[in-house]
Amino acid sequence: MDQGIIASLLQHPLASALVILDRAGRPLAANPVARELGLPTTVAAYGELLEDLRLLAADGGLVPCQLPGGPRGRLDGWLRAVHDPDGNLLAFTLSVPEPVASYAGSRWELALDHAGHGLWDWDLPSDAVIRSRRWDNQPVPAEEVTRGDVTAALLAPVHPDDQPAVRGALDAHLRGDGEVYTAQYRLRHPDGDWRWVLDRGRVVARTADGQPLRMVGTHTDIQAQKQLEAQLLEQQVHLREAQRIASMGSWSWDPAQRQFWWSPEFRALLGVGEDPLSGRRRWLRQLEPRSRSLLRHAWRRMLRDGKPTTLELELPREREGALHLRLWMQPLLGADGRIQRLLGQVQNITEQHQTDALIRWRTELLNRVSALGRIGGCEIEVTTRHMQWTEECYRIHGLRKEPISLDQALALYTQDSRNAFEAALERIADGGLPEQLDLCFYRQSGLRIWVQVLIELDRRDGLPTRFVVLFRDITREREANERIELLAHYDLLTGLPNRMLLREQTADAIEEARDRGAPLAMLFIDLDGFKTINDTFGHATGDALLKAAASRLHQNLRNADLFGRFSGDEFIVVLRDLADPEDAGHVARKLIASLAEPLQRGETTLKVGASVGIAMLDQSHHDFESLLRAADAAMYAAKEAGRNTYQYYSQDALAKIQRKLEIEHALLGAIEREEFTLAYQPLLHAENDQPPAIEALLRWHRPGIGYCSPAEFIPIAEKCGEIVRIGDWVLAEACRQAAAWDAAGLAFDRVAVNVSAVQLRDRGFAERVIDICHAHGWPPQRLELELTESALIRDTDVLRHCFDVLERHGVPLAVDDFGTGFSNLHYLNRFPVGRLKIDRSFVQGMLHDTGTAEVTQAIVHLGHALGMKVVAEGVETEQEEAMLRRQGCDEIQGYLYSRPLTPRDLAQWLKTGGTRIAPREALVALTHAI
Repeated sequence: MDQGIIASLLQHPLASALVILDRAGRPLAANPVARELGLPTTVAAYGELLEDLRLLAADGGLVPCQLPGGPRGRLDGWLRAVHDPDGNLLAFTLSVPEPVASYAGSRWELALDHAGHGLWDWDLPSDAVIRSRRWDNQPVPAEEVTRGDVTAALLAPVHPDDQPAVRGALDAHLRGDGEVYTAQYRLRHPDGDWRWVLDRGRVVARTADGQPLRMVGTHTDIQAQKQLEAQLLEQQVHLREAQRIASMGSWSWDPAQRQFWWSPEFRALLGVGEDPLSGRRRWLRQLEPRSRSLLRHAWRRMLRDGKPTTLELELPREREGALHLRLWMQPLLGADGRIQRLLGQVQNITEQHQTDALIRWRTELLNRVSALGRIGGCEIEVTTRHMQWTEECYRIHGLRKEPISLDQALALYTQDSRNAFEAALERIADGGLPEQLDLCFYRQSGLRIWVQVLIELDRRDGLPTRFVVLFRDITREREANERIELLAHYDLLTGLPNRMLLREQTADAIEEARDRGAPLAMLFIDLDGFKTINDTFGHATGDALLKAAASRLHQNLRNADLFGRFSGDEFIVVLRDLADPEDAGHVARKLIASLAEPLQRGETTLKVGASVGIAMLDQSHHDFESLLRAADAAMYAAKEAGRNTYQYYSQDALAKIQRKLEIEHALLGAIEREEFTLAYQPLLHAENDQPPAIEALLRWHRPGIGYCSPAEFIPIAEKCGEIVRIGDWVLAEACRQAAAWDAAGLAFDRVAVNVSAVQLRDRGFAERVIDICHAHGWPPQRLELELTESALIRDTDVLRHCFDVLERHGVPLAVDDFGTGFSNLHYLNRFPVGRLKIDRSFVQGMLHDTGTAEVTQAIVHLGHALGMKVVAEGVETEQEEAMLRRQGCDEIQGYLYSRPLTPRDLAQWLKTGGTRIAPREALVALTHAI
């Protein structure tokens, strides 16, 4: 028998004792249970007594036998012959079942002494059967019997294919054809499986005329023996098939009889005849001399040491080239340590030898190519997973050039990359197309590396099927893509999702909210006062403030909420899983409160607020864009409500937003359509001994729509940037008109034009002012630019350059609406300001409020102290005029003297010597002019 088969049989986890005998009855091997019982020694001692039993067993079936030994002094076993598929005797097996504890006082005590046996007792006249145990090895009470058609009851659990043979054997014994009834069949187990049993019995009582009265027998579970037999035969078939596929053959040598046994595969492999001796001598002589010498030395060393050995031999052939063989030799040692038998195998490795040479050549070529192209490569055999790397592949992975297995290489990679690579190998091996993957691993230094991997399967005749894998280092490309991804989806300042990513996340949240029927709210947050701080203290402070605000807002949100930076000082929050729509307002209050605590920036204390607009997901607002428009409109409503508060979306808020968009679009091209005009309002000197000044005021009349207030469209023009073009037009028109009045001989001091902070920040603004004056022949010294306080807050190089140019050309500057903005005496000294204009809100309240009157007086004193003129605007009554004159105000402007006039009416006013015009008459004249 084959050594591998014997080893497999003995390693089977059996509870029974098992000894394997050769054809002469000598023990070959035994399992641990048999060795513990001393069964091999007993069998060897009683070999001659077992000879007859072996002859019986050789004809087939199980033969009971008894041997001395065991805890009870007797071993009851079963002897069985093992044949090959052709019916040739291979060996014998002697098994002694595991003892089973008897049930004291039971009628089955004798039968249950043997492991795996059950006893049955059949009373034929009463058709009653008593069994000793169930299939689950639980004892059956003595009164449990089976009545009725006993033969049918016995055959019911028997496999249908086995029933005829069982019935025939039972009927034959009842007729007296044999002393013992014996049958092997498959019996249905309670768990539903079929199991083989050996059923044996005999009639123990008959009537006087020979009719059977009682029959007693045993049934034994032989499923394990059947499985062993099947495994033995299957392993023989598999072994032969594997040897055929692997070009292998088996051989054995009996030292005692000095005889060789060669398998048919071995004979075919070597091409020898039927005579083993002559064949052995002939092929040994044909070996290449060096191989013959290696074989002799290995043979002697194995006989001396008793250790297995392996070597490779070369057998020259005339036409087909040399035959390369791999030889294995395994000695089987007896109890005395001497070799009882020598087992061996021979494999034809000629193709493998050729393949190895070809692989070495391909590897060298691949190394040269990859070194030039800086592309690493490897080959992985599909069956063995043996891997060959190029030098460039070692370099990419940061490893020294030494043998490495595929599993060791994959251990460097991340779990996701390992799974992706293994899955790709499996798909390609199953017939899939070549695949390209991006994989990530870490070098031993901790450096993260990305490689692009191309995998394909290479099938060629004469070569093992293998994967060809190319590696290209794409770390720099990947990091660049990650950087691009970061820039595309995240705000670099705060690290929050940007508008694009937030739109994608919100779309998923909206879909989930619809599926679950849960409320969803979008909060549009705009920081109040951020622009002023950013302009005053610079971008570094503004950035620090934005990061602090983002952090505070984030800390007051749940993990399920979405939060991102929309643009500038605007943030968006999407609240998911709200219990009630009112909860959005609670969150808004909490977010506003989180920003209330001042932020320390060095020695500067900064404080901002927030205006929050809230829009709920509904039928009208069902996507990101519609929610955004609604939340934005609600945010503007919150600003108009006083800032630092929140508002839910309403239709009125949307109408205001739409109004702003409409004005923004209408502003584009308004200059070309000649929709703008200028109105002029005089400023009179308090002493009445100097000619008046004139302020140019912008007016916009939209055909078909009507008059639009500057207070409404100027902020929109500043936000959209159109104010620069409009401002240039105003300057040009004011200079042109002033030059025309002057040419007509009309006396006036200067013309004043309002200038936006956006215009001042525009590079080249000051130069354009001078160019406009020169183009229309108007002296720059007579063009006064009125600035707001916010325009002077931010001290930049552009602003300083602008004021330097204006000062160099003598352009006077005035601060409009003084006292209503961020008042800072520092900028009054820093920039060339010549006039302060008291805001009309102070003028209107000074007659009724002593504190307001004191403020106007303080502004006058301040202006004079700084060497400036002070102008009061919005004067409508003689009482206001009288108080301002007493306080020392230098110039007065307001409806008391004249409303804004058309150019023609103002020319007439100048001709009449600056007499007062009734407010109603001035309004009518201006309306007709417009």
